[in-house]
Amino acid sequence: MAQGTVQVTHTGTSRWRRRTGEYASLADALEAAADGDVLTVAPGTYRENLVVQRAVTLRGPEGAPGAVRIAPADGVPLTVRASAIVQDLHVEGQDAAAPALLVEEGTPELLDVRIVTRSAAGIEVRGGARPTVRRCTVDNPAGIGIAVYDGAGGVFEECEVVAAGQSAVAVRGGAHPRLERCRMHHATGAGLTVTGENSAVEAVGCEVYEVRNSGVQVTSGATAHLTDCEVHRTDADGVTLDTDAVLTLADCRIHDIPENAVDLRSRSVLTLTRTTVHRFGRNGLSVWDPGTRVDANQCEIFDSTGDYPAVWVSDGATAVLDACRVHDVPDALFVLDRGSRADVVDSDLTQVRNTAVSVSDGATAQLDDCRIREAATGAWFRDHGSGGTLANCTVEAVQTGVIVTKGADPTIERCTVTSPAEAGVYVSAGGRGSFLGCRVTGSAGYGFHVIDGCRTTLRKCRTERCARGGYEFAEAPDAAPGSGPVVEDCTSDESGGVRTPGTPSEPAVLTATQTPGLLGTVPAPRVTPAPEPVAADGPEPSSRTSKAVLGELDALVGLESVKREVRALTDMIEVGRRRREAGLKAASVKRHLVFTGSPGTGKTTVARLYGEILASLGVLEKGHLVEVSRVDLVGEHIGSTAIRTQEAFDRARGGVLFIDEAYALSPEDAGRDFGKEAIDTLVKLMEDHRDAVVVIVAGYTAEMERFLSVNPGVASRFSRTITFSDYGPDELLRIVEQQTDEHEYRLTPGAAQALVRYFTAIPKGAAFGNGRTARQTFEAMVERHASRVAQLDEPSTDDLTLLYAEDLPEPS
Repeated sequence: MAQGTVQVTHTGTSRWRRRTGEYASLADALEAAADGDVLTVAPGTYRENLVVQRAVTLRGPEGAPGAVRIAPADGVPLTVRASAIVQDLHVEGQDAAAPALLVEEGTPELLDVRIVTRSAAGIEVRGGARPTVRRCTVDNPAGIGIAVYDGAGGVFEECEVVAAGQSAVAVRGGAHPRLERCRMHHATGAGLTVTGENSAVEAVGCEVYEVRNSGVQVTSGATAHLTDCEVHRTDADGVTLDTDAVLTLADCRIHDIPENAVDLRSRSVLTLTRTTVHRFGRNGLSVWDPGTRVDANQCEIFDSTGDYPAVWVSDGATAVLDACRVHDVPDALFVLDRGSRADVVDSDLTQVRNTAVSVSDGATAQLDDCRIREAATGAWFRDHGSGGTLANCTVEAVQTGVIVTKGADPTIERCTVTSPAEAGVYVSAGGRGSFLGCRVTGSAGYGFHVIDGCRTTLRKCRTERCARGGYEFAEAPDAAPGSGPVVEDCTSDESGGVRTPGTPSEPAVLTATQTPGLLGTVPAPRVTPAPEPVAADGPEPSSRTSKAVLGELDALVGLESVKREVRALTDMIEVGRRRREAGLKAASVKRHLVFTGSPGTGKTTVARLYGEILASLGVLEKGHLVEVSRVDLVGEHIGSTAIRTQEAFDRARGGVLFIDEAYALSPEDAGRDFGKEAIDTLVKLMEDHRDAVVVIVAGYTAEMERFLSVNPGVASRFSRTITFSDYGPDELLRIVEQQTDEHEYRLTPGAAQALVRYFTAIPKGAAFGNGRTARQTFEAMVERHASRVAQLDEPSTDDLTLLYAEDLPEPS
């Protein structure tokens, strides 16, 4: 029996007398109440499982918080299924398999409710519910504090999770709540967890602290936007992103973290704006795996408490720092592994105990208009395949400005190194590098010090006031003729000018054993071997003649109209070239193409051959093919799409950029889709570099017609559309016959006839793969042939090579 009584006050007139009065239990009052009624609950403990199914107001007495306790022995204490108001209640649950307060439907308001429980969740919101939760407190050391699941939403304002046995706030299953000025702390799990595709959280002015796991955890395709939030005093990483997660941090503060302040992996994307990261034990930003990306703008990373780099980029990840400050750290930026890249613009790297920028294992770093001050080493390009560019940067008050070793090959342009304690530039152990228009002033050692006969290039460089000399070059004892640096138009304020290798010099050549200060910053060698160097010049140009390439085109099965179109275009280009050689005017031929047709009709193969033809005619430098699709061009946030599109275009320089399913860049329900940014960037690049790259866009016929009709700027850049028709049964048979010849099989006459019938009968819907279907059919026949022949003790040559009609798979 419940303790206390319930008074019901009705605000209208209908049936007022029947519903106004006092009730012995909350259940009786709720049963009698109608929409708009106010239920004022007298102080006491009510051991009932309540279900609110009407738009009523359920509240405790004013001025007596905690006076009304809803505390049943098991089950869900309070379930809300309507747009009700619940206020000034104290809810307690004891069921580890159920939440204490469950919101299933409607847009209710929960005001000043305190939940002290040992339940699966303190507050759980599901389905289509969209509650407004204000000034509520959850204390649930046995489970989740606040759980929002299965497409639910709602707004949580000034709420606090004071204890949680799992995550303080958990969002999954496509839910999308908004948190305003909430506090999440003393959780055994993460402070805020967002998991799964279409799950999203927007948090403003929130605080996460004193949690045993990560402060914020976004995983498995989820999205989160945090503004003016603070994450601190966690036991693990401050912020963790994994597996296609997307997170935006604006005006946030992450500090006092024992591990990584921010760790992201597996194609996750993080955007930081005006965010500070400080007092972290490992990395400030730790970025791993291909497709993973960080974009930081106007951020500050400082005051590391450990011995790790502030920004760590590895395993093919990308980091972009724009107008950022990194200071008071052991190392500022480490970029490792082939495919990893860091782009740093207008940023300050200062007060770095070891190396400001380290590039190794085939990685790339690009620094523009940056300032490096008070570091042991300004920038170190360590080994084969490592490179990038430093442009318009200043390096001041360092031990050594730039180090290049072990085959690394960066480009340093218009940079200044001021007052290094040892060398402005030091190149050794097979390092290369190109230094263009650089200056070293006030060095306590050499300006440019190149030893071991390294093949370094110096053009229009200058040194001033270098204590040991402006330039010092030393050959290796076993150097081959012609080794050593290439020096052009370099100057110095020394009376002796530039000394080249072989010129006697005093003092003696600086060696490794004579410079403990320089080499004192070298870390222990990595255990893994360095990858082979990447060829700097990209793909080799095609060496075949246009006649040979056209012969391969003619050998393709079917595609007669395609072959005619390509030959006509080739003839126009060839005749135009000859007219120009003869001093005659030549018609301008637009080389960009549109390929339309179903999958498996040879579009990519023809694009590759087209590139080779243009290279053989001297129209393209290399003729290689770079194939991309929407996922390679379109980023998840503003600015990233232009960068991705530019990178793809640059990879295709001298060749063909083939964009498959190009219509996906302009979906019919585009809205704020970033595909338009890719299209706009591509059109500008095609105009600015019209002779450098040929662009081919491809896709289904109807979709490509729509794509070109809604993007007239794109359509005007393409000379013609080539349609690839579906293969007929006889053409599919010829593809199978090519496969059998290539793999040393033979078709019996009956098998060939059966194949024609088979290809005639199979459905030709959207799943039909044309040439791909023919190849898959051949592979299926080979498998069935193997199963049949494996049963023979001594198979003959005919047994091993002949394919019969019964080897065909059943039509699907």
